[in-house]
Amino acid sequence: MRGAPRVAAAPRLYDRTRELAAVAALSARAAEGAGGVLLLTGGPGTGRTALLDRAVRDAPIRAVRVAAPGGNRVPWSGVRALLAALAPSPSAARRALRAAKGPGGVPGALAALCPGEPLLLCLDDHHLWDAHSRTALDAAWRARTGPWAWVVSFAAYHRAPDVPGARLLSLGRLSRAGARGLLDDVCRAPLTESFRTRLLDEAAGRPGVLVAAAARLSAEPRHGAGADRSSGPVIDDASLAEVYRGLLDSLPAECGRVLTLVAVAGEPPPGTGRSGTVRPVDADAVLAVARAVRASPEALDRLVADGLLRGSREALRFDDPLLRRAVLGTLPPSRRRELAALFAAPHADRPAGGSGPAGTVRVPEGGPGLPDLVRGRAELARGRAGLGDGPVGDAHQALLLAAGLLREEAPEEAAEARFLAMEAAWAAGDPEACAVALGGADGPDAGADAGERDFRDGMRAALAVRLEEARAPLARVVARDGASEEPRRLLRAGAAALVLGDAPAAVRVHARALATIRATGGSALLPRVLEHLAYAELRAGRHERAAAHAREGLRAAESAGQRNAAAHQHAVLALAASVRGDAPAVVEHADRALGTARAHGLVQATTLAEWAIARAELAGGLAAQAAARLAPLVGAGPRGGHFALRMLVVPCFVEAACAAGREAEAGPAAEEFAVWARLGLDPQAPAQLARCRALLAGGGDPADWYREAVRQHEESGNDFERARTLLAYGKWLRRRRRLVEARGPLSDALVTFERAAAGVWADQARAELRATGGAVGRRAVPGAVDELTPQQLRIAGLVAAGATNHEIAGRLSLSPRTVDHHLRNVFARLGVRSRVELSGLLSRTTGDGRRADR
Repeated sequence: MRGAPRVAAAPRLYDRTRELAAVAALSARAAEGAGGVLLLTGGPGTGRTALLDRAVRDAPIRAVRVAAPGGNRVPWSGVRALLAALAPSPSAARRALRAAKGPGGVPGALAALCPGEPLLLCLDDHHLWDAHSRTALDAAWRARTGPWAWVVSFAAYHRAPDVPGARLLSLGRLSRAGARGLLDDVCRAPLTESFRTRLLDEAAGRPGVLVAAAARLSAEPRHGAGADRSSGPVIDDASLAEVYRGLLDSLPAECGRVLTLVAVAGEPPPGTGRSGTVRPVDADAVLAVARAVRASPEALDRLVADGLLRGSREALRFDDPLLRRAVLGTLPPSRRRELAALFAAPHADRPAGGSGPAGTVRVPEGGPGLPDLVRGRAELARGRAGLGDGPVGDAHQALLLAAGLLREEAPEEAAEARFLAMEAAWAAGDPEACAVALGGADGPDAGADAGERDFRDGMRAALAVRLEEARAPLARVVARDGASEEPRRLLRAGAAALVLGDAPAAVRVHARALATIRATGGSALLPRVLEHLAYAELRAGRHERAAAHAREGLRAAESAGQRNAAAHQHAVLALAASVRGDAPAVVEHADRALGTARAHGLVQATTLAEWAIARAELAGGLAAQAAARLAPLVGAGPRGGHFALRMLVVPCFVEAACAAGREAEAGPAAEEFAVWARLGLDPQAPAQLARCRALLAGGGDPADWYREAVRQHEESGNDFERARTLLAYGKWLRRRRRLVEARGPLSDALVTFERAAAGVWADQARAELRATGGAVGRRAVPGAVDELTPQQLRIAGLVAAGATNHEIAGRLSLSPRTVDHHLRNVFARLGVRSRVELSGLLSRTTGDGRRADR
């Protein structure tokens, strides 16, 4: 409740018996040598800070309350404030802070400062603490060491700290009797009964609002006994602004600006005699003005997602009416008038609907009444937001509408809308909708640049499978736009490169887009760019790089609230994990991807996630299960997989189907794949087709087909696919008792899988090689750090640095259970039994400067 006013004497707490009893029980456990965590949440003005102050005063053990430091963006400022409150001297606080940053973390620092002493630690406004301090506190709460009771408050509209076993209490509003008692305690000004009743009604049981109003009334006696206003609010907006200051200050700047626009848009026009009323707010009008004042349209969706705004598109409203008034209370009158004027000022160079003078459009109470330019921009913002988080079919329609509305007056924005509409249709796996988004065949729009015309012509030809027509224009897009400094043009060039099957060029172009975004600080596009780059690297066979960018993209997407981009990154991480043979990670990432993808119609992400699961099943010997999962993905039609991924999945399906005895289904799929391979859209396709021919044993000696596949792999350069072909060839030779011949392909496959950290695949190759009587080399032995997979090495390094499983899970986008699974494997492989032994081993074996946590 930062920013709430204080009174000289702390008022009595009303209606907080349950909360105070919970704090007392927690303090008693700490006094007995145990402890725990109690979480308190509530909206602005519900009295979180007052409750913590009372808990400190009444505690039977040593107790402190620590608020969010003013410089909460400074790393460790929160932990520094906590230790300073406990330490006897500044030097002791500095020593404790150094301990808190070490392996012992906050528990170690507390044990050093207060050895064995029970403590009640009341942390206010957890959501405002810096990220380093929150992470250190999370680790302390999970360690459950020391006789410490933690009471942690955080504001509503913010996520609760994830503390296993913690009790969560929500501070409700005061009863009428409790509110009346508090008002009598804190208000020194005499009040008439009618004024008192209106004041209690308006405060709606919020103690902080009552205290703020009482302070203002006591300072201004004219609002006392004889000042019973006949109309208008009795609590002024400035008082509410103080109560809500903490919430408003915690919002991102973009969200704060858009929230201000919604508050201003709800005010009735001056001179209408409707003071104090709130009119419906239309999202289109807000989005139009947001663009005019350079506020982010995506912020509106975030405010709705967080619950600060509610209602329909035509009638947005504040979830908390007092918050609207608090927002207005922060605005100087001049700025308030300026913003209000924007909702009735010129938005175009022509009249709209014949209302008002030429060039003027006024937003009516029941609807926007906006010209095409403003409506188009609003739909573009809506579609862009929906593409990041929402059903992509809805985004596609909004973007098509935007393209039509913007075609005449803003051709560049119309081009962007068409490209985004095509992306939405592509994510939905709808080639016909992609063609619609690209526009008709009657020629390019006026003002379309050469890149847009080439992209449109090339993509339309590619979607119609007229590849000879598609190559030249798409190649020009890659060459021209791929050298641009504009991220959106680079995304267009990268998409063209992928359609041409030139994955290395797609990687190069998207990497350039990423560098440009980082240089210019364009955070809104960052999740999309990383999504495209990770997928391009996956197509190029650079699985570890794809996983690294996918993890970064996942963090960016989650931070921006773009769940669709997050789902795609989870799918990429699942596929990368399937290469490593990391089944738990595959299942975890695939499940997360599918949870969003199925709800939002993301057929591309769904296909990638299902493919990853099937590949992990195949690596684990579950061929029948993998074949059953892949069969729908390689089929055509609305029930099949993504139209651009179907053929990429076929080689995996053929391998699984042949191993499961379903050759009759694999044959037709392989023949369709043969037709597609001849188009030259994937450098891997000829080698994979030869492997399919060998598995199906049709049209010649399988050994010839295997050797042809290996030869083709040498030219295409995907080591993982080459190793899979060598493994399949070695298995075929061994089963025909050609043991000596089998050892060469199997040994080569084993080395390649080990180099790629593909553990389960390497185990298969090792088992086959052992069955031939060949030498399988040295298996992992205690202390063999080099035998760890990159994921295991990262986890081991973070453990050695003192991170908890939960912290590692957050950093690597895994669940704590998956981290625990990896850690058990690390312990077994290295022959260690504890984190301390692991830390010592890594410090000895990585002394050459390698960082194990990279």
